[in-house]
Amino acid sequence: MSFLDSVKMALRSLWSHRLRSMLTMLGIIIGVGSVITVVAIGKGGEAVLTSQFAGGGNNTFEVYYMPPDEELMDYDAYDDVAYTTEDLRAIQEMPSVNQVIAYAYNSTNVVYHQEAAGAQILAINENYYDLNEFTASSGRLLDNRDVDNGRRVVTLSTGVVEELFAANDEAVGQIVNIEGVPFEVIGVHERENQSFFAFQVDEVLLPQSSWPMLYGTDNMDMLNVQANSADDIEIASHAVTNYLNDQSTLSGEYQVLNMEEIEQGISQVTNVTTMIIGGVAGISLLVGGIGVMNIMLVSVTERTREIGLRKSLGATRGNILLQFLIESVTLTTIGGLIGIMLGAGVANTVSLIAGWPFLVSIPVVLLGVGFSMFVGIVFGLLPANKAAKLDPIEALRHE
Repeated sequence: MSFLDSVKMALRSLWSHRLRSMLTMLGIIIGVGSVITVVAIGKGGEAVLTSQFAGGGNNTFEVYYMPPDEELMDYDAYDDVAYTTEDLRAIQEMPSVNQVIAYAYNSTNVVYHQEAAGAQILAINENYYDLNEFTASSGRLLDNRDVDNGRRVVTLSTGVVEELFAANDEAVGQIVNIEGVPFEVIGVHERENQSFFAFQVDEVLLPQSSWPMLYGTDNMDMLNVQANSADDIEIASHAVTNYLNDQSTLSGEYQVLNMEEIEQGISQVTNVTTMIIGGVAGISLLVGGIGVMNIMLVSVTERTREIGLRKSLGATRGNILLQFLIESVTLTTIGGLIGIMLGAGVANTVSLIAGWPFLVSIPVVLLGVGFSMFVGIVFGLLPANKAAKLDPIEALRHE
């Protein structure tokens, strides 16, 4: 009997017991589908996190000051770090730099009547919007007129509004207090490109000219630099940090966030998490494999007379072994293919809801098919071997 004839016989046998075959495949379907889903969601989540926290091809980087270890406990950015107008002009004129923006940052409470909400306070000018995308869900965003005229106005993120007000529309026009200084709310802002599972930051944006009212200084302690292109990031980052370190009288040094290291760190975390969850999901493959072995043992018992007849007609032990192995592998392979389609469908649905890319790894799909076939071989070997060892005379006497 040829290999093709054995495959046809295996398919006929499975089709004659359709319900039993489908229930047997269920464990394989769930196991493979779970692994494909977990890996696809993990890869999509990794892409989103990398894009949001590691730049994702963005040509912008942040500069920060790192004091020596012995000064770290006493370090105060507001007193120690300040980017002057000359610094900004010199950096702007660098060939690899497209734009430079300085701003100030602190964390404090925003108070409205008796309610208080913790938030990040950012003192910005209109250029800040060039590197960070915002929309106003209510009211308007800050503009240079607010900065030039020193207006005491702010925009609140939706998270702050939810803690202090009943609705977005109620916030606009109200007065909130920051460090005891009253500010008028002129808008409610949202950051663009925030996915379903993205981290939401409670923040308040106010004009840079209002910063001295809060902290008695107009020093801008944060610096964002946009390179001409992603390829120029390394050149621009070295040029900027070299300039600042040469000009600095501080004992520490200026550095940039290493986007490559952040991306690698995110990838490692998501890969470990995906492997752990995928391993748990893979347990169902083991359960499915045991189910396959159980059904194949039942099949051997049911077809004992058939096996005896085939042996009496000249079928070898190898022929019988191959027939039952093919049935087992066919069963698990079909289950694996269905599981792959199911897993891809679930992962695609999650990606649509979450707003992140649908990424199904081809190697993982091939691994899923290969592992399904492997399960069929391993768990079909015992039943197939039992069938192959049957004595033809005893098998023909079997009732």
